[in-house]
Amino acid sequence: MKEHPQSPSAANRRRSERYSFNGRAKIHYGGLPRDCTVVDISDGGVRVVAENLEVPETFTIVFATGESRECRLAWRIGWEFGAEYVGRIGPARKNCMVA
Repeated sequence: MKEHPQSPSAANRRRSERYSFNGRAKIHYGGLPRDCTVVDISDGGVRVVAENLEVPETFTIVFATGESRECRLAWRIGWEFGAEYVGRIGPARKNCMVA
């Protein structure tokens, strides 16, 4: 896994601009979907908080808008983790709102 995104060297490697965000989403990886909160978002991935959740290496995140993205876990510290989008490449929605 990569280093935490708040470190200076991680900030220099970002491929797309990050936007602060505070929206609900669901994580899917077999079984029932799990609730999470997206705390920032970019065209390349998301930073998420999900309490008491063991996130696998790959999963799908579904935003409240219904948009879903396949993700790969990039880093994890406690209940917070970062994931990069894999598969379909396209802009993330900065204005994903809770349905």
